[in-house]
Formats: sequence, structure tokens, C-alpha cells
Amino acid sequence: MIGRTLDFSYKFINLFGTLMRKEYNMDTKRIESLVYQLLEALGENPDREGLVETPKRVAQMMEEMFEGIQYTNADIADMFGKTFDVDTNQMVIVKDITCFSHCEHHMALMYDMNISIGYIPRGRVIGLSKMPRIAEMCCKRLQLQEKIGEDIAEVISIATGTDDVIVHITSSHSCVSARGVKSANSKTTTLATKGVFEQDDMINRFLTLKNA
Repeated sequence: MIGRTLDFSYKFINLFGTLMRKEYNMDTKRIESLVYQLLEALGENPDREGLVETPKRVAQMMEEMFEGIQYTNADIADMFGKTFDVDTNQMVIVKDITCFSHCEHHMALMYDMNISIGYIPRGRVIGLSKMPRIAEMCCKRLQLQEKIGEDIAEVISIATGTDDVIVHITSSHSCVSARGVKSANSKTTTLATKGVFEQDDMINRFLTLKNA
């Protein structure tokens, strides 16, 4: 029974990636069917009162939480990349952006996520409110924390035309805290850098301003 359940779970995860492509909207009906089958494979009764609407709820939840899968980074830059002409080279930082995401290995929640984004304008600045929106959309994918930072940096670079971007992320991962080693208090920190932010002195300057 356990072997069959695990086999179905692997098939479910593999199929999930094919359900959402930019060419068409998320196939929520198929997700409902797969969730119904998953409940059966787990040994549950998907027709009992508490679960009868669960497949539909999960499909609706996934449609919201994984919206970013249908967009490329260039798409996200087009969506939220409103910029303005500014003659400045001051470092711009938006810090303490709160998001969540799901790891692509276990589809487990990344939570208590704190994101700080910095960049140096090269003639154009992006609207400050757009930076949290960009971070959120990049997180609405099956992700790795390392890739989230790289994606955000790329979107900011596309939108503003600057090569100088840095993204600092700290997060807890339920695939570490709730299963396996069960290290409940551990956090992961990543730092994605582009351009001048690959230099130690610029990283230190960013971290000093971020922590001020």
C-alpha cells in the first residue's frame, strides 16, 4: 500500500508540472480529479463529508498559489515593470518583503520568508510598490530559494535596464522543519547578486543599509 501511494505521489508531482503552461490556463478540473485519486491512494474516503469538497478547494488554492508558473520573468517585468526617468545612481532598497513559496522537491511550504531587494538605477527607477509584487509573483511557482532570488534579480534587471541588482532572502522550509530531520528552528539565507553587487564592498554596503 505504501509503495503504491508513493508511486502515485511521484506521478502526481510529475503531472502537476504539465498542468500549467503559459499556452493555456491551469487545468483545475484535472487537478480536482488527481486530488480525489490522491486521497484514495492515501487510504482516505474522498466522499466523506469533510473531504467531499476538498479536491475543488485544493484546485482553487493551487490556481492562486501557483499563478506565477504561467509567466516568464520577462512577462513579470512587463506586468509590474512601471519605471520612471531619474538622473540618480543612489542605491535603492526595499526590505522586509514577506512572501511564501513551495519547494519543487516536496511541494512543501517555504514560510517566514523575508526578502530585501536592492539595485542601482541606470537612468530609470521602478515604482516601489512593484518590487513586492515582483517578489510575490516569482514566489508563486514550484521553486528553490536560490532560484527565487535569481528570478527577482532578473526581473528587476529587465524592467529597469540595470545590471546591478542584489536580493537577500531568509526563509524557513517545512521540508526541513516538519519532516526528515525536523529541524524546526533552522532558517536558510541566500544572496543573489548581479553586476557591481558581486563585489564584497558593495555587498557589505547593501547589508549595512538593509540592517539599518
